[in-house]
Amino acid sequence: MIRYAASLFVSLWMACVVLVPDARALDMPKGPVVLIIEGELSHSNSGKKAVFDLSMLEMLSGRKVTLETPWTKGPTTYSGPYLRAVLAAAGAKAGAVTIRALNDYSAVIPAEDVANLDIILATRTDGKAMQVRDKGPLMVIYPFDKDSALYTETYFARSVWQIKSIEAQ
Repeated sequence: MIRYAASLFVSLWMACVVLVPDARALDMPKGPVVLIIEGELSHSNSGKKAVFDLSMLEMLSGRKVTLETPWTKGPTTYSGPYLRAVLAAAGAKAGAVTIRALNDYSAVIPAEDVANLDIILATRTDGKAMQVRDKGPLMVIYPFDKDSALYTETYFARSVWQIKSIEAQ
């Protein structure tokens, strides 16, 4: 009976270790930090914040898209992780987010957009890492290619570039 109880205890403990994710499972960045996420997070790696370098972001699920924007001349190819994948990596609760740029411009992206649209945080333009002088290091790209109804001032205003931080609400 004691062996059975001990065996059951060990089995349950192992299941917990394997099935329950670690609340601090976010790795530390190895390169320069390009994004800080604040708010109610279940995965942090810098106090109560989640910080990411470029390689951490580029390991997340995302997409590559070629489209025209009001800020570029001709078609441009953007690639980067989905915004929702970045927020999930930080353990942010589903909700609206405030995106803040290096110059302190900010825009709120509603929870519905985060959940239902394939918004990316572009890390690359035409295959090259985005530099600050070229709207980098990160830029919000709405899926203008999938839905022409998004090609309006409302969504242009939410397409923040030179992103430094995200506040999860």
